[in-house]
Amino acid sequence: MNIVVEFFVVTFKVLWAFVLAAARWLVRPKEKSVAGQVCLITGAGSGLGRLFALEFARRRALLVLWDINTQSNEETAGMVRHIYRDLEAADAAALQAGNGEEEILPPCNLQVFTYTCDVGKRENVYLTAERVRKEVGEVSVLVNNAGVVSGHHLLECPDELIERTMMVNCHAHFWTTKAFLPTMLEINHGHIVTVASSLGLFSTAGVEDYCASKFGVVGFHESLSHELKAAEKDGIKTTLVCPYLVDTGMFRGCRIRKEIESFLPPLKPDYCVKQAMKAILTDQPMICTPRLMYIVTFMKSILPFEAVVCMYRFLGADKCMYPFIAQRKQATNNNEAKNGI
Repeated sequence: MNIVVEFFVVTFKVLWAFVLAAARWLVRPKEKSVAGQVCLITGAGSGLGRLFALEFARRRALLVLWDINTQSNEETAGMVRHIYRDLEAADAAALQAGNGEEEILPPCNLQVFTYTCDVGKRENVYLTAERVRKEVGEVSVLVNNAGVVSGHHLLECPDELIERTMMVNCHAHFWTTKAFLPTMLEINHGHIVTVASSLGLFSTAGVEDYCASKFGVVGFHESLSHELKAAEKDGIKTTLVCPYLVDTGMFRGCRIRKEIESFLPPLKPDYCVKQAMKAILTDQPMICTPRLMYIVTFMKSILPFEAVVCMYRFLGADKCMYPFIAQRKQATNNNEAKNGI
């Protein structure tokens, strides 16, 4: 094709992409079904991971829950089983009432499986993934959610904690994806969800290891998405989730300027996950919550660095992590005192 003609074709496709994106704002796409599909969630024992598990359970997915904490993972599984029992009771009532119009999954299809796995250890991931394939089947939806934060300034952070942050928040995405992507490629079907952070799009002071890990995983996700497109595997979807500060306790104490905080409070975990689920079930490539994060990311990309610094200082975002770090340091000192260290 002549390059001039191709240029106009590409221009039309770009403009059409804008039209389709605008249409999604006006007319919400229909959500796809994940009923009966195997959905694996890392970090499912608490926080967003637990809420993702409950949301997928309500949509009748078969759940595989990974977490390093066995007890909390089993607690999540118990909540999932409770949802499954409610669904089975509703199905039974519908059948008894003679309502045969809706497709009702057999009770045996609603199952949850738990595995204790440290996703920061490559061999542990691969071994656990092999168990999942043998005991459950192939994974259709992979939600890479597990994450940690050290809570130390760079020069005060032990090297092993920096390595741990990078392993769990970034490298683990490589291991889990390598474990489950091959089958997705074979059948051209699947969905990979990367739970990152707004701190993977722009940064702040005091959490260098966390920001680096999240920037890394955003880059990994974007490159993977392009690779799937280049391979013309359109049946495999990807969704990047970048929420603002979420009130899960992970960054307890983090504060921006008090006059601004009422307009930009920490996100409620339920709201964050529900927004992410809408994006996942409509095959939306990326979701930033709240939408203001899109604007912040765009401004950071076009403004001079000193202008960004001025904005950070005005918002109180330049040192917003300092109270959190101070609390973590105090908690560490208290634990050492209790243990007689």
